[in-house]
Amino acid sequence: MTEADFAFRKTVDITPDFLKSHGIKGLILDVDNTLTTHDNPVPAEGIKEWLENMRSSGIKLIIVSNNHPERVKPFADPLGLDFVSDSGKPLRKGYTAAMKKMGLTQKETAAVGDQLFTDIWGANFAHITSIYVKPIELEGRHKRFIRFKRVLEKPFLPHEYIKP
Repeated sequence: MTEADFAFRKTVDITPDFLKSHGIKGLILDVDNTLTTHDNPVPAEGIKEWLENMRSSGIKLIIVSNNHPERVKPFADPLGLDFVSDSGKPLRKGYTAAMKKMGLTQKETAAVGDQLFTDIWGANFAHITSIYVKPIELEGRHKRFIRFKRVLEKPFLPHEYIKP
């Protein structure tokens, strides 16, 4: 259940051609340490261009986050992304709501995230393709719970990454 279907070093390494070759028409995206660093309102380097490339290639995009709307909305709105906040990952309700908003089936949808026990488990519970990406940066000391989860995840992390 912890294993991802695919693994990339960075979110921007995922290409529309790769997705289309696997029948994927839409991506459910995590925010923190996937599209930007924790609590940062600004996308990481290359993310805006990556999102535009995905859109111009016909890939639908939506954010699913455990964060509250006060965190997600100011990040998502300038990027033109719809979102599901307070999603309860790894429970499947957020993923199901996102697929409904995108009008896509499980086979047409993949989820991208940096945490095995939330993002990848959630995708697996929702029976959609899971794509693991390495975290943009390690969490600071104030994020003790996430740091603890990172230790628990370590034995299950992918050993091979798809090259862009």
